Amino acid sequence: MTYRRAVIPALVGGLLITLLLWWAGASAQALQLRGSTSVFDVDSVNELRRWLTPWSYDPSTALSSDGTAGAGTDGGGATRYSDLYRTAMQIRFVALFAFFLAGALLLLRRIPPAQGRTPATLLALWAWAPVAATLAVTVSAPWLIASGGRGSYRVLPQLAAVIASSGPVAVFVGLATALLTVVVARVTAKGADPLPRRNVPPRAARTAAGAGTAVVAVSLVVLSYQSVAAWIQTSFSGSGLLSEPGDLLRLWLLLGAWSGPSTTSVGHWLLYRAADVLLLVVVWWSLRLLPGLLTRTTAPAMVLGTVCATVLGLLASQVLHMVVDDTGAVWGPVHVFSALGTGVPAALTFGVMSGLAALATLRLAGDRNPLPAPVVPA
Repeated sequence: MTYRRAVIPALVGGLLITLLLWWAGASAQALQLRGSTSVFDVDSVNELRRWLTPWSYDPSTALSSDGTAGAGTDGGGATRYSDLYRTAMQIRFVALFAFFLAGALLLLRRIPPAQGRTPATLLALWAWAPVAATLAVTVSAPWLIASGGRGSYRVLPQLAAVIASSGPVAVFVGLATALLTVVVARVTAKGADPLPRRNVPPRAARTAAGAGTAVVAVSLVVLSYQSVAAWIQTSFSGSGLLSEPGDLLRLWLLLGAWSGPSTTSVGHWLLYRAADVLLLVVVWWSLRLLPGLLTRTTAPAMVLGTVCATVLGLLASQVLHMVVDDTGAVWGPVHVFSALGTGVPAALTFGVMSGLAALATLRLAGDRNPLPAPVVPA
């Protein structure tokens, strides 16, 4: 698909995800109404408010960087730094639109919804939505921290808390955005020259998938082990504004958290580890298919596709955790989805490295032709 054809659905998707998240943030005020607890229980209302406040324009409904209510207000309730808070939210929504537009444009260009690629396009766009939301939250975080009046206090832990606050709402909004974007893309793709699927040597594809999955496994298996994660949390010290970087490092490096079965039964421990295995299986299978789905195996396309594959694996593992957990029975049905979308920063970090490793391995394994056979230049 040419950029001229891809730009229309990408713009539609960027506008839709921005409007939906803006609407979600505006809905946070409704949860403060007196009758909200008659529809949901108190715990569910608080959880929904936690999901929605990162996208709220109203400083009175926002959470502060450390998770306490009333960021940006003084003791008398008057709004402090409200203009700075609104600037942060403007930056957040503009960045969200820009990041989703850029990613969707490349995905639609390299994985057009034609020639059997439609499910892959839908899943890739869905996975890109929480990544774009995380990047937007990251870009706007300094302004949001400063609007709380404590920009000089423990900056790095505050930054980590803000980045981790995008919440499950971006996952749900991303699914709706991906569906409409694919529908528009299929309409704009009509009449375009068909680009057949690439014929990638199976051995090269499997080797590249294994190399990329091994990179992801470093985070999931090695860095996420309890003792290693504790070392990352406590070993890097600083002073002044750059003190306590442990929270930020764990956010961008750890895809999970696990320890040995010493405190639980082996069967229950293995059930939880099945979610980690599922993540790696989804990543391997996605990377196995990705070179054949791409119209051209360029570095940006492989990196972006691998990031989306890692996020999909992360979501699959989190869904499995929902099935085996009993959180809903204890805290209410909303809490079942509370962990959905966590770990996206680490998925972005290791997805980039995994994509580069898979591309290098693919070239070394014998797939040196980035174009489908019918369109190879003479």
